Amino acid sequence: MPRKSVLFLGVLFSLYSGGGARLNGQQGSDLRVVVSMVQLNVAVTDKNSNYITGLHPEDFVITEDGITEKMATFAEGNAPAHNVGTPEVPAAQVGQDTGHAGDPTFSSLIAGSNVFVLFDTSNYMYRDFVFAQDAISEFVRSLGNADKIAFYSYSRDLSRAAGLTADRSEVLRGVRSTVAGDSAALYNALLLTVKDAAQSTGRRFVVVFSNGPDNSSVVPPEDVAEIAQSAGVSVYMISTREARLEPISTAVFERMTAATGGKAYFAKSWKDERRAFASIQDDLAHLYSLSYYPKANPNTGWRAITVKLVGDKAKKYRVRTRNGYRLQPTRFASPKGIAQDAQPTGSSDLGKYH
Repeated sequence: MPRKSVLFLGVLFSLYSGGGARLNGQQGSDLRVVVSMVQLNVAVTDKNSNYITGLHPEDFVITEDGITEKMATFAEGNAPAHNVGTPEVPAAQVGQDTGHAGDPTFSSLIAGSNVFVLFDTSNYMYRDFVFAQDAISEFVRSLGNADKIAFYSYSRDLSRAAGLTADRSEVLRGVRSTVAGDSAALYNALLLTVKDAAQSTGRRFVVVFSNGPDNSSVVPPEDVAEIAQSAGVSVYMISTREARLEPISTAVFERMTAATGGKAYFAKSWKDERRAFASIQDDLAHLYSLSYYPKANPNTGWRAITVKLVGDKAKKYRVRTRNGYRLQPTRFASPKGIAQDAQPTGSSDLGKYH
């Protein structure tokens, strides 16, 4: 592998694993790791793209690498999540350590929704800038059920105009403070936004408004997509006609959003932009939230997730969610009880969509 690629992968893993789980070192060869609860945002629609409501936990089957998982929590729409029985703790022989339904912090792990809005203020945004601000502001006001919202903008660099907050007026001030900038480094900015979103608890969403292709990033979009998948962050993208004219950008936007369980929209006018934001708001309000603790699984690389409906519902309805995740780099206990860094696994196929 070229030296430049190795250096880039090292930086990428460093960014991704900043908030990663840590191992509790102990005497002996018993390995003890932290098992994170996997959260899924799941949309269910019919053939006409109408949302299906009123489903129950028993209507869903979750598998990870073909292993049927036991659901830990369930919620529909904006309702608070509730426990579904007692989560199964993975096999004791590997010493896995997790939280459980009785923990006081358990509910806080899956409560609430956090929406990060990322706005393109590059030199592509020289037309209809005010209309775009209006559409974003209307979207922010419409998110009455989101617990917190953050507003970021980007051109060559990322600007965190409003950090994650419940104060809508602070977010709106951030929107109105934006001005058009220079070159567009979308994927650099999106990587940092996803990293911020991954540090929050609850349901995490990133909504991107892009007016053109990326011409300045050093981060490949495929890697950003995989990190968003693994962090459980759903990415939605609204692109204008300018970006639609670039076939590569169109394909990347569609693949990235599909991989993370989000959606891509291509607007021909500022009215289309507003309709796209309204559609995203509608989508967020109709998602099912499912979670589970993974059962014992020797796979330390990419893990494939499938969510299906049971019975006749499986034939009538469509399910949309992220299709997998990669385990974060962890730490392991040496025979002498000294915690040591484990090498990142599965890096050979980093950058591929799954």
